[in-house]
Amino acid sequence: MFAIKNISGQGFDKVILVDKNEGTSIEIIPSCGAILYAFNVLLDNALFNIIDNYVNIGDFKDNVEYKGFKSCKLSPFACRINKAKYRFGEKIYTIEKFLLNGDAIHGLLYASDFVIINQEANQEYARVTLLHHYTATDKGYPFYFDCIITYELKKNNLLTLTTQIINKSEGLIPVQDGWHPYFTFGSSINELQLEFQSKEILEFNNELIPTGNLLPYDKFSSLKKIEHTVFDNCFTVNFAECQPLCVVRDTHKKIQLEIYPGKGYPYLQIYTPSHRNSISIENLSAAPDAFNNGLGLVVLQPGEKAVFETSFKISLLV
Repeated sequence: MFAIKNISGQGFDKVILVDKNEGTSIEIIPSCGAILYAFNVLLDNALFNIIDNYVNIGDFKDNVEYKGFKSCKLSPFACRINKAKYRFGEKIYTIEKFLLNGDAIHGLLYASDFVIINQEANQEYARVTLLHHYTATDKGYPFYFDCIITYELKKNNLLTLTTQIINKSEGLIPVQDGWHPYFTFGSSINELQLEFQSKEILEFNNELIPTGNLLPYDKFSSLKKIEHTVFDNCFTVNFAECQPLCVVRDTHKKIQLEIYPGKGYPYLQIYTPSHRNSISIENLSAAPDAFNNGLGLVVLQPGEKAVFETSFKISLLV
């Protein structure tokens, strides 16, 4: 049996999806970009959250950029736009929102207010759908679109995230979509095992902008201890392999995260922060700087919709 709760805590108004049978719960913050705040499962008779989140609402408002955009929705672009500039049609646009070393990063909606437009719970799932109307608030993206996010919790600790982007402008608009969750198992990521299915890594220049070259890569094609590996890289996803296409395993706690991206997310960005207490694994619809290099970029007609889907599953190992 599933249920939905609406509560306040740490200064947040939360929507919580609950699996009453298994004790699993999902916490979402609509007013903070509809972030995934917690993914709790029962581990050794206690709730265990695999999401590296924020202490309270003040922490989010003050530090969302400087703590690495944890859990944020990346839209209408993800990762970097080189020098915050891109050409679309006959015009050159300059993004004004948050810049890092002169590059625009991680989109325009990460701190936006979403409203709940539907929620439903029954014997099979708990589901909430949230909406944000983007109204050309950044001069560098003077277009209109709706972003609709649906979280659905099902049995066996399975969470599906579906994003719809609907063009509300009178002309074409460029779109890239992604997620930016940081996953933690409560200790150093050096001790975790990682596996992801990719044959290629995107070559970056010194500013972490793709050069256009794809290089062979298969170092984590099977479970391997992360140890001191440093990631700030983007990989193509090899959909020829069986799902899940990414696994993070804690052999000591006997728990693992499995990621099941849909084909709308053909890129995987992985980042390891310097504190190494969590790891960011990002499903992306296009490569970094896609507004300039076109790698995976989606261009929507007026009224057209793009749909992107990924799923996270937590498995308890015997």
